[in-house]
Amino acid sequence: MTEKENYMRVVTGEMPEWIPLDSFAYNPPEFPHAVRGIMQEIYFRGHFGGKDLFGVEFTATSSTGGFALPTPNKFILKDIHDWPKIIKVPDINDFNFEEMARKDLASIDRSQTAVEMNTHTGYFQFLMEFMGFSEGLFTLACYPDECYDLFSYMADFFDEFARRSIDAYRPDIFAIFDDVASAQNTFISHDMYVNIIKPFQLRQTEYARKLGIPVDMHCCGKCESFIDDWFDLGVTCWNPPQEMNDLLGIKAKYGRRLALSGCNSPKDAYNFSHATEEEVRACVREKIDKYAPGGGFIFRCNVLGDRNDPTVAQRSKWIVDEYMQYGRDYYAKH
Repeated sequence: MTEKENYMRVVTGEMPEWIPLDSFAYNPPEFPHAVRGIMQEIYFRGHFGGKDLFGVEFTATSSTGGFALPTPNKFILKDIHDWPKIIKVPDINDFNFEEMARKDLASIDRSQTAVEMNTHTGYFQFLMEFMGFSEGLFTLACYPDECYDLFSYMADFFDEFARRSIDAYRPDIFAIFDDVASAQNTFISHDMYVNIIKPFQLRQTEYARKLGIPVDMHCCGKCESFIDDWFDLGVTCWNPPQEMNDLLGIKAKYGRRLALSGCNSPKDAYNFSHATEEEVRACVREKIDKYAPGGGFIFRCNVLGDRNDPTVAQRSKWIVDEYMQYGRDYYAKH
């Protein structure tokens, strides 16, 4: 069985032969990546610094490992009623999807590695990027119809972009994003999610669902109250489920219907530069013992930190080495 086949077992609700590894930071040289995410330029333009396709300026910082956030006080939309004058989508016919696919897939051995097609950061996040959090949340509460109209306009483009991308790339997994939660709770009510955000996620995943492609949901924070809605979107995998959610309760309730990719916490030892090797390795063992039983678990190695911190790479290597020693054959040993 290949790394890809074993990974896809978890994403489709089956029991794997071993705990799959999803690592973009460090991968054992003797094993091909189980999964690789496709980052199409249109979606991530500006997200490492510069402007995105709508003109939102992003500033990257060393402390976030080079990732970027919208530059403070340079938001492009002050009044939601002005969106038709300010927010413009590109012409879909300007994109050569077959050529994009050829370039993006050239370095991937698809017999060994699953291809996950990433999409945009989400409609909630788009509005926050356009307006900032204070104005964005106020606008969602006070002008929901205008927000709906804006998202509908954007979705007409992004839905077609997704359809053409799926036809060209033939991904194994389709990924959607929207960070609608903090560590304490969701930023918006369940009713607001169902009425303003979910309709466009349903549109976004419709073609993938029609073709039977499993959907991976990226949503940070305490967002477990939305899980039942995610199943309507075709979601079979959640990344990164964090421990401010009741992850053991979620495993007990849904079983392998929802694969948990990560099960991390901001308090995990391997997030800190001062962590010792044994602290990092002990944390890895704890995660595996806690979440691997019964399947439905993907081990993730994503240590984010200052690009100038030499311990980031070292911690990543400790994590993967412990995964290899302790977790790789966990199911065979148990």
